[in-house]
Amino acid sequence: MSQRTNPDPAAGIDSPAKLATLLEEHDYLADEGLATAAFLALRMGRPLFLEGEAGVGKTELAKALAAILDAPLIRLQCYEGLDAAQALYDWDFARQLLHLKAAEAAGVTDVQALEGEIYDRRFLVARPLLRALETRPCVLLVDEIDRADDEFEAFLLEVLSDFTISVPELGTIRAQTPPVVVLTSNRTREVHEALKRRCLYHWIEHPSFEREVAILLRRLPACTEELAAEVAGAAGRLREADLVKPPGVAETLDWAEALLTLGAARLDPGLAAVTLGALLKYREDQETVRRGGLLGDGLAARTGGGGGRA
Repeated sequence: MSQRTNPDPAAGIDSPAKLATLLEEHDYLADEGLATAAFLALRMGRPLFLEGEAGVGKTELAKALAAILDAPLIRLQCYEGLDAAQALYDWDFARQLLHLKAAEAAGVTDVQALEGEIYDRRFLVARPLLRALETRPCVLLVDEIDRADDEFEAFLLEVLSDFTISVPELGTIRAQTPPVVVLTSNRTREVHEALKRRCLYHWIEHPSFEREVAILLRRLPACTEELAAEVAGAAGRLREADLVKPPGVAETLDWAEALLTLGAARLDPGLAAVTLGALLKYREDQETVRRGGLLGDGLAARTGGGGGRA
């Protein structure tokens, strides 16, 4: 079991403003609402449930928190069909079999002792949830919980209630220091109220124009203020259009980086058109943008509100 000398890695974080400053030092720009939600989750020991459009910085917040706490990030990527065994633990059957063959070759005949040996902790393969309980401190990221099945959601709620896992062959494993838990959802379906009640909740909006410009300049030092403003303004306009998948901050960063790679100092319609694949990932959206001339002349920046990330 991994151990640290400091049982509370968040002890020095005494306010949301302090956390926001630390996040900024790790290139994550959080607004007041998000910084407050994350601070309360740390101080109250509650899971933080983040919802929002894809690409607004939910996963990146967990990575930034792990960096701030100097703790490993353990990520459980959810998907349809995910079950408890894939998230919890499994037995290394190949090693167990080798152990049995080695014991047989050595002439071991005590069957009961052998049965006990093959279910020793060394043959247990820890999946993300078990690793999170045995690693302290750590940040457990349960990513895209909305993609998992209802049955797994109920199982996860049980684990998060007391941070214990029962392994029939070994007994109960309890977290000495509960992990910092961040759950994310793109809201492809509604997550059950029981799980939400266990968590502190925050919806992450697309960032304001000013915050998105700051994100671009922070993450892409070669980006000029003019290019950052034009890219952020264009992305903001596209989010208001009728698109299958409006661009998130992740796509805005990709787009700006693609433009910089082509030597752009500002956004012109020609470069915008040939780099759409970095910003829009659906053919229908690209056709909508081209037909509507949404990236033509007059790339005026828009203003708005919301959280964001770098």
